Amino acid sequence: MKNLGLLIMGIIIGALAMYIYCYNDSSGITDPPEIIEPKGLIKPSEAKVLDQAYNIRHRIISDSLFRHTKTGDNRSSWWSIEDIQNYINYAENQAGELGYTMDGLRIYLGAYPDASGKTGLTTMFFIPTGKKNTSQGSMFPIQPTGGDIPGGNGLNIGSQGNPPGANYPQ
Repeated sequence: MKNLGLLIMGIIIGALAMYIYCYNDSSGITDPPEIIEPKGLIKPSEAKVLDQAYNIRHRIISDSLFRHTKTGDNRSSWWSIEDIQNYINYAENQAGELGYTMDGLRIYLGAYPDASGKTGLTTMFFIPTGKKNTSQGSMFPIQPTGGDIPGGNGLNIGSQGNPPGANYPQ
């Protein structure tokens, strides 16, 4: 009888443990991702200083190259979060196919060619950067950042400022 009581008590404790384990499983609940402050973060006041410091350069460019246009040259480009996230996913995949590990993005200033009697405006575009995948054994895996990935497609065609020559903030 004593053993039967212990057996029943063991079954009850086991069933209770299984109930707690199975029905109180919180694996479907996830914590929000950790927010990490990126390096190089600047305050709006600092952005205004940088933007104002660019005014003389923009004026020289606009006065010499764009004096006959209605809008003047571009000062900014805009991409949606969705486009940037899709581009990062695309570029990481393409980097892997090209034998690289993507480690960042570089933003270049460029200009569209003059066409149909119109002066081409300034543009900005992203290019993926990374390191060539190699199978080197090393005790020190830290490597310097890579350069532009040869053959990696860039992202252009951001929306221009409104108007194109508008200062920060828009």
